[in-house]
Amino acid sequence: MKKFKMFFDIEKEEQWLNEQLQKGYRCTNISGLGIYTFEKTDKRYVIRLDYQDILPKKKFKDYKGIYEDFGWIYINGPWLSGIRYWQKEDDGQNEIFSDRQSKSNYYKRLMNYSSGLGFMCLFFSYIIYKDSGLYLTEGLWSMKGEWFWKAFLFETPFALLRSLPALMVVLFAASFYKVYRKYSMLMEK
Repeated sequence: MKKFKMFFDIEKEEQWLNEQLQKGYRCTNISGLGIYTFEKTDKRYVIRLDYQDILPKKKFKDYKGIYEDFGWIYINGPWLSGIRYWQKEDDGQNEIFSDRQSKSNYYKRLMNYSSGLGFMCLFFSYIIYKDSGLYLTEGLWSMKGEWFWKAFLFETPFALLRSLPALMVVLFAASFYKVYRKYSMLMEK
């Protein structure tokens, strides 16, 4: 079974994947385009997500080996995203972050991930809007009556598409803030 889904929040993605496991579908692959591949299973699994910067082959091999030593199975996902997918049979030892320090490091990596993608979208927004704005139809705002409405309605879907990077800035900023709050609460304990 294949499902298409897009996420801007790694924790919501993990929650959704675990919901699929509860329904009896184990994830076997994740493409960079948001296509998740599942297979039916009778066993109870749990999935956990981790974010790691792009690791050299040697460090990735060591990183992968540590998790595999504890029974986790690596699921192929989009390599450039930095999100790593780990799955194993539910045995009661289902957390990949065993202490406060590893959890706080995870939250720091997530904040860097969100802020990096947010700044990248902000840069694209600047490039898109700096000279032209959202509506590119020449003389649109000086048109009158029926011509204005036809041009305006024709251009609006394109304007909404051009506003997508700005919307993504807001989504990544919200994601950053959510993770920052969790990090702050963890550090206060």
